[in-house]
Amino acid sequence: MSDKNWYFPKNTDQLISPALLFYPDRIRYNIEQMIRISGDARRLWTHVKTHKNAEIIGMQIEAGIDKFKCSTLSEAELLGRCDAKEALLAMQPTNVHLETYLKLAKSYPGTGFSTLVDNEDTLTMIGEQARASGRKIRLWLDINNGMNRTGIIPGAEAVNLFESMNADPWIECLGIHVYDGHIHDPELEIRAKKCQKAMQPVMEMLDAIASRGLEVEKIIAGGSPTFALHAENKSLDLSPGTTLLWDAGYGKNYPDLPFKPAAALLSRVVSKPSPGMACTDLGHKSVASEMGFPRIHFLNLDNCDQISQSEEHLVLRCENTEDLAIGSPIFALPLHICPTVAKYDKAAIVVEDEVDGSWWISARNHDPSGIKK
Repeated sequence: MSDKNWYFPKNTDQLISPALLFYPDRIRYNIEQMIRISGDARRLWTHVKTHKNAEIIGMQIEAGIDKFKCSTLSEAELLGRCDAKEALLAMQPTNVHLETYLKLAKSYPGTGFSTLVDNEDTLTMIGEQARASGRKIRLWLDINNGMNRTGIIPGAEAVNLFESMNADPWIECLGIHVYDGHIHDPELEIRAKKCQKAMQPVMEMLDAIASRGLEVEKIIAGGSPTFALHAENKSLDLSPGTTLLWDAGYGKNYPDLPFKPAAALLSRVVSKPSPGMACTDLGHKSVASEMGFPRIHFLNLDNCDQISQSEEHLVLRCENTEDLAIGSPIFALPLHICPTVAKYDKAAIVVEDEVDGSWWISARNHDPSGIKK
């Protein structure tokens, strides 16, 4: 298969569309690039939310990456099943989540589970549940350095919370977690300046923590657009995610990053309702649709505009539909791979231009009892 047509397996005739395709050789390449950029696989806490898949976790463990972030309890359980060394639930738990979290920690003692906290009330709740269970809970202080989604703003209140974490005998304080997902400028120079500026108050906070006789053992910083910038600071651990599968959105916005698309979508033309129009089976249920058009990047279709989408259909306006037969396979990259993967229960695996089996998207559900082995 030429690199130009890397996405096109020969034997798709029996593959029901829409379908998600994974390319292990490209995933392996992306893993190698993450390790190269980080300088040490032990610095990486790659995010499971991108793929939710046991085989990809296994590929990373084989390459020396044994620490992971996740967003759901199902993803956390998947990491336990895969014997990951560390599983950071990067979503501050509420009371009911914490009950299940404690069960997971007990069920998978070979995996070091940890989670986040960003306020005193939640810390009190976590400490009480830890005491009641007789099991220490491992925590990271979650910092808001501009994302304004979760976390505590670096400053005196954050220092006080860090001190409270260390004072509770039922809490094991592991360090600080800083996600800067608000920094997504395509221009590398601008992205670098914003990244440095956002981290400055965090680094200043470390001095305030040290003045109280406390130590920050680890800092996990960044996401996919910024992890290569954070990699220059050897004191930081790194947490990319989308880098494993990549997508059309990141490929367009971050040409400085060396990753390859490792997942694609197979769709088919299902109708040509009027001249110059074609309809495919790639609806809202099959590809991330939180952004405007275009929502996909076609790999083998030119001169077509995406004009409408419904649950099961994506309608195109094309310059020429005469050669576009009903049933024609169309390959595409989603603009956003992470929520696209979550729409599928399995991915067809393409090895040396042939579909060769499938991998379960095991952690699609929020409830860990829904995981397929």
